[in-house]
Amino acid sequence: MSNTQQRIDDLVKNSPVLLFMKGTASFPQCGFSGRAVQILKACGVDPKSLKTVNVLEDPEIRQGIKEYSQWPTIPQLYVKGEFIGGSDIMMEMYESGELQQVLGGQPG
Repeated sequence: MSNTQQRIDDLVKNSPVLLFMKGTASFPQCGFSGRAVQILKACGVDPKSLKTVNVLEDPEIRQGIKEYSQWPTIPQLYVKGEFIGGSDIMMEMYESGELQQVLGGQPG
C-alpha cells in the first residue's frame, strides 16, 4: 500500500463519519460537495463532528481516494470505515431513509 493509500486508510478507519470533498463543510467549493454537506446536516450530523478532507489542498489525496474506493468522483462519504457513495447516492439514500439509518449509530 502506498503512503497516500495508507493515509487515506487511516483517515477512513479513524473517523466515524468522513467526507472527502472539494472545499470544507463551511465553505464547499463545488455544488456536489455542498449538497453532500447539506444532506448530512439534514440527517442530523453535527457539522462540528463531521470530519472532512479538502481534496483541493492535496493532489495526492485527490487522486488517491479515487483509487482507494474505485469510485471516479468526489465527494465521497465513508461511515464507520465503509464507503457509502457520492452525492447522488447520498441523495437517493436520504430520500429512502436509508442514509439516516446508516448514520443513526453516530454520536451527535
